[in-house]
Amino acid sequence: MKENLRVLVTGAAGLVGAEVTARLAAAGHEVTALVHDNPVLVRNDGTTLENSAVTCLSGDVTKPRLGLPAAAYQALAAGGLDRIVHCAAITDFGLPDEVYQAVNVDGTAHVVELARAGGVPLVHVSTAYVCGERDGLIRETELDEGQRLANAYEQSKFRAETLVHKAQADGVRAAIVRPSIVVGEERTGVVRDYKNIYAVLKLATEGRVRSLPGQYEARLDLVPVDYVADVITEVTHRFDEAAGRTFHAVGAPLTLRDFSDVMAEYPPFQVPRFVPPTSFDAQRLPRRERLYYERVMALYESYFRRRMSFDASHTAGLTARRAPENGQDFLRRIFDHCLESGYLGAPPGADTDGDARPDVTGPHATVVAHGTGPAAVANGAGPAESDALGAGR
Repeated sequence: MKENLRVLVTGAAGLVGAEVTARLAAAGHEVTALVHDNPVLVRNDGTTLENSAVTCLSGDVTKPRLGLPAAAYQALAAGGLDRIVHCAAITDFGLPDEVYQAVNVDGTAHVVELARAGGVPLVHVSTAYVCGERDGLIRETELDEGQRLANAYEQSKFRAETLVHKAQADGVRAAIVRPSIVVGEERTGVVRDYKNIYAVLKLATEGRVRSLPGQYEARLDLVPVDYVADVITEVTHRFDEAAGRTFHAVGAPLTLRDFSDVMAEYPPFQVPRFVPPTSFDAQRLPRRERLYYERVMALYESYFRRRMSFDASHTAGLTARRAPENGQDFLRRIFDHCLESGYLGAPPGADTDGDARPDVTGPHATVVAHGTGPAAVANGAGPAESDALGAGR
């Protein structure tokens, strides 16, 4: 590890990006945070990162030169950096394809261009779900296995990671970190932004959607945001060992049966029923339930039937930090915090017009208009990261 690294972090205002930025700054590195229009970096626990610890640079990953003035870009490319950590991404589901292309694919291409121009080692944050709808063990060494990618988000992250691999073949030194479904802090369950899987949990536990197509043996992999940030930071520090390799930042997989069993322990919660996909017919749902299903839950439907697990041998060999071993206990901590914060547990509000957009908000939550992606984590665009073009994850 080199002392006093000069590091550029894209997506620095995002959930994962802010935690990575904080760790690098605390280690004494000179950190430049690329942000779009929000210079305030808010950590997962809601505290603000001191301005003196980080230099915020206004930019836009969707634009050539990251939207920076020519002189500022040249200063970075001409020996001004020792590492680039690329966290910026759009993780919401249900958005137009061109949004994913602009941020996740073109944004990665622009970051790769900077890495190439300056000969700067790149740590690229991808998602474990580039595996698509494959079942079985997903290895860190695998990418293109002919898998079906379930949505435009996964497709864009697959294309972005492919760009990084091609850049590696051309001489760019890079390492890749693939988080799974990023959720709250390991010890407390605290999370800054109630997004991604949280929208699904809210609709399910409030009984707004009582039946879902899925298989009880299907697995979802939840990973604490602090663990993901620790892995990314370790890869950044130990880049010479990490270069050319991919690292899964994943947790303990939970089956849908595990989710159901833990939900049943909480008196305020409703427990959804999973129906074999071949028997499920959304048109038979009550009108309001169908609305929630079609506008939010249907975006996640493929995740309710996947039966994969993630190999993390590279990660285990690089860092002594371990993810939670007991997935059900970790899920309980997530639920406990959601109840304490008021995000979960309150009875559904008074009915509104049946054509209203589903409301899955809560204290400190963001409106989920189209549903949000599983990796993300941001990973996403919460209060401190709505400028996803510069912040993103």
